[in-house]
Parts: sequence; structure tokens; C-alpha cells
Amino acid sequence: MRVAIADDQEDVVTFLSEIVESLGHIVVKFKDGVALTQSLRRDVFDLIILDWTMPGMTGMDVLNWMKETLDERPPVIMLTNRSAKQDIAAALNAGADDFIIKPEDRGVISARVNAMLRRNVPSGSFDAEAKYGKYTLNRIEQHISFDNEQVTLTAKEFELADILFRNSDRTLSRSYLMETIWRTNAALSTRTLDMHVSRIRSKLQLGPENGFRIFTVFGYGYRLETLS
Repeated sequence: MRVAIADDQEDVVTFLSEIVESLGHIVVKFKDGVALTQSLRRDVFDLIILDWTMPGMTGMDVLNWMKETLDERPPVIMLTNRSAKQDIAAALNAGADDFIIKPEDRGVISARVNAMLRRNVPSGSFDAEAKYGKYTLNRIEQHISFDNEQVTLTAKEFELADILFRNSDRTLSRSYLMETIWRTNAALSTRTLDMHVSRIRSKLQLGPENGFRIFTVFGYGYRLETLS
């Protein structure tokens, strides 16, 4: 999964990044709240670890901005050296989902991150089998049945189809898809992603007649739309 870490202290960002990456997740780092909000306008994260005190835009400012601006807000763990009960209440009331007081043990932070990500995974994300309309995804054998006929996909094609179905009607950026599936955000040509999208669209016959279609958001990414 993709985790944003926003903190103006480089040593804290390094410490948190090591923890999150050791859990198998991708980290995107921000030095202040302004840079984070600019990214949130166009990008997708599964979790944000947010420092309270940052230059330009505080963590509380970011929470208020998210509440006013974003239709879908990722979960937020507020990280701060404030320990007063009224501060904790203020952060939670502003939209934080959890609160960690600095300094904190590596094991505790790992547990909090894992708990938050588990809590916010879409329903059925890690089930061995999941059904979406006419489509049944078998995550053990990595194939999809469509109208009771098995469709064989490559490992990357299945992973892409799986993440699109799990996030139906949610626009996913190219960077999110490439980092999540190919574990990279630089060397991979966007043509690789486009080719895989084209293949699963064709193999799965994704169209209005079958209840789903892949919509291209020009200059940004893709969305699997659910059609009635």
C-alpha cells in the first residue's frame, strides 16, 4: 500500500519510512503540509502519517483542508509531541483517525500503521475469492471467471484487474498503479501500464453490457466505473 509521511524533521521521516517500508508498503515523503495538499489534489494514498507542527501549513491545517476539499479522504495518523487531552481531542475532532505522541517505540508505530491499514481496506480486498457483478476473482490461483468461464491473465494483469475492482468508481493515478503493482515510480514506461489496461479491458470484455468500463482520466490515470 501507499503511505504518505509529512514531517519537517528529516530524521523523523527517515525513522518512519524505515518502519513503513519494513512492513512492505511504499512511502512518499513530504517536508511540509503545502506539498502534501498539492499532491492530494491529484494523487491517492492509503494512509497519511501527519506531523502537527510544520512550516507553512500545520497538520491541523491539512486536516481542515482535507475535510473541505476532498470527497474521499485517506485515513490519518497524527504524529506530535503534544500530549494534552484537549490537543488529542482537537486532532480527532478535526478528522485524524489515530494519534501518536512522540517519541514512540518502533513496535507501537508498526502496530498502529498495520491496524489503520487493515481497518481501511475495502471490503473483500483480501478474501481468497471475491465477486463483482458477472466477475469472480480467485486470488489464490490468480484468474477471473466471467459468465462462468475462466479467463487466464498474467500475474501483472490479474493484479491490475484486482486493484481496479477493489477500488471501483475511484480514480487511481498512474503513479499509484505503477508504484503499487510494479513497485516503481520512475523507470517504468507509462506505455506498460496502458498496454496492461488495454489487455484486461479486452480479455474481460469490460463494457456497459457487462456492468463495468475502464474510464481514462486524461493526464492522470484510470477509473473502473460500475454501470447499472
